[in-house]
Amino acid sequence: MINAALFICWSLAVVIFDCGLRRIPNWLVIAGLACACALAASGYSPFHTDLADAGLGLAAGFFALIPFYVLGVMGAADVKVFAVLGAWCGVRALPWLWIAASLAAGVYALWLIASSMTTHNRNTSPQGSQAPLRFVTFVIGGRRTTPYAAMLALAAIGSFAINAFGVAR
Repeated sequence: MINAALFICWSLAVVIFDCGLRRIPNWLVIAGLACACALAASGYSPFHTDLADAGLGLAAGFFALIPFYVLGVMGAADVKVFAVLGAWCGVRALPWLWIAASLAAGVYALWLIASSMTTHNRNTSPQGSQAPLRFVTFVIGGRRTTPYAAMLALAAIGSFAINAFGVAR
């Protein structure tokens, strides 16, 4: 039970930091990795991963997303969190986490677009011309991004809940 609580608390901390501060501190990433590896080594992983699967998941998570960081379309924290989620959940869970998080990020982006459009904001200049009817902003916490690490962590919590309650079996 404590193993599941550690995972859920760590994942929720990732969500809070990513959504609230738009940063995920390295100490949180390292703490998550240490817990994941210690639980895997002791046989008490909430995802029933062993140390070899945790290591493989860590490497697979890192190498799967590092190209997106290199291209500048993803933050380093997103890559690190996905790697640590690989250590927690194992390599087999990573494709499903990635798909679920990407779908959630897409829904979030659509919601953000819809909620940030203004249609009745007409500013008239002294010459009588009008400003554009609408504008869209993706600025959250001063940055133009989607909290993808939070989406990954929420997908992992969902995966844990599905496995814990036997829905996927």
